[in-house]
Amino acid sequence: MVKYGEVATRAARLSQQQNGMNPVKAWNQAALEIFPDSESSQKKGCPKNAFLGLCEEGKVKDIQSGKYTRSLKNKKYALAALALLKHDPTLANDKVTLWNKVQSGNDKQHNYQMDVVVSLWKDDQLDD
Repeated sequence: MVKYGEVATRAARLSQQQNGMNPVKAWNQAALEIFPDSESSQKKGCPKNAFLGLCEEGKVKDIQSGKYTRSLKNKKYALAALALLKHDPTLANDKVTLWNKVQSGNDKQHNYQMDVVVSLWKDDQLDD
C-alpha cells in the first residue's frame, strides 16, 4: 500500500516545517490525515517503526537523530534498504527485489517498510 509512503513523506515534511516536530507526533498526525477512517492503519507498527528508525539514525533530512522507536527489526530493515538503494538506485523501482535483498533470501513478507523507504528516497528526503 503506497499510502504508508505518503504518510512517511508527509510526516517528514511536518517535522521539517514545524520547527522540529517530534517524528512520532508527525507520523501520528500524517497517519490520521492519510487514514482518517482506519484506526488500525493509523497505528500499524512496521511502517511507522521503519520511518522512526530512519529518523533515529539521522537519515531523514532535517530531523535530528534521537530515540524514537524500540523496534530494532524494522529499523534494521529500513537502514539496510537505504544502504541498498545507495548502492543500486534502480531498486527503488522494484520493492519486492529490494525486500528480498534486505531479507537475504528469508521467506518473509514485507509489511510496508519498503514503501516508507522508497517513498522517502524518491522524495529526496533521505541523507547519506
